[in-house]
Amino acid sequence: MIADLLFIALALLLLFGGAEALVRGSASLALRAGLSRLAVGLTVVAFGTSSPELVVSLEAVLSDQGDLSVGNAVGSNIFNIAVILGLTALICPIPVSRQIIKRDAPIALGAALLLWALLADGRLGRVDGALLFAGLLAYLGMNLALARRPAGATDPEAPEAGDADSGDADAGDADAGDADAGDEVGTMSRHWGIDLAFIAGGLGVLVFGSRLLVEHAVSLAHDFGISEAVIGLTIVAAGTSMPELATSLVAAIRRQSDIAIGNVIGSNVFNVLGILGTASLVAPIHAPNISLVDYATMIGLTVLIIPLLYTGRILHRIEGAVLLALYGVYLYAVWPK
Repeated sequence: MIADLLFIALALLLLFGGAEALVRGSASLALRAGLSRLAVGLTVVAFGTSSPELVVSLEAVLSDQGDLSVGNAVGSNIFNIAVILGLTALICPIPVSRQIIKRDAPIALGAALLLWALLADGRLGRVDGALLFAGLLAYLGMNLALARRPAGATDPEAPEAGDADSGDADAGDADAGDADAGDEVGTMSRHWGIDLAFIAGGLGVLVFGSRLLVEHAVSLAHDFGISEAVIGLTIVAAGTSMPELATSLVAAIRRQSDIAIGNVIGSNVFNVLGILGTASLVAPIHAPNISLVDYATMIGLTVLIIPLLYTGRILHRIEGAVLLALYGVYLYAVWPK
């Protein structure tokens, strides 16, 4: 048991380091392609920090551990909203842009509802995977199209001039600061070869770390008589979400509000559409032990976050505390007594 815990700790460190290298290389390549730093933060960084979930879920499905694969994605979405946004809001209240409220958060909710519908029979087939992956491509295409809008073009999500509402004024400040917030998301390296080296090295470390994590997490579950579904929903999900946690906390400390929230929302979209879409394309997934409580918690938190973000367009400390408390309730509900 002690050996399993030590290997899990090592695996989490490897996942964190691999994700950091992958994000750095990917962000630099994206900047070379002409994307704005904010767009890089909301897409490349968000998806890059979800890379541990992707590799772990793929490793699990190839090992015929469907509960672990789905539990990792669903549990990560729950952890992202309840814990990461909760802790981030406790550090500092987070102003929210209209884009996240009106577009990205509803898309995350739609993805969660779609996953619940597809998994009603406890199985994700290749057709389901193709549908999920097509949704990811559409989401990426939309974000890239908006990110490349010509300079001076009108942004339909931008606040209107002269908006008298105080909440809009606060959010307008956040919108106006988007460019500044993105300035520290990433920088270009001296050569694209360095970017490719970071990407390749990061992926290699992620693959090794994910295998280590899955193997010893399952072993630990068996030692304690805990199901793979619960291990995936809690320990593995929390572990693979560490890059998102680190990214959002640093962004909150630096007052990069849209990066902090966009990282979480974008990761949740990718966890459903990208991770489970890709995994079920590789092999059909059977996950009979992911319960209605798990899906209801993921969907409920996603529904809850929309009005929380919309209220004054700021995520306050008290709202962050509520999210953390809800995660405690969820852990109590799913953990074996």
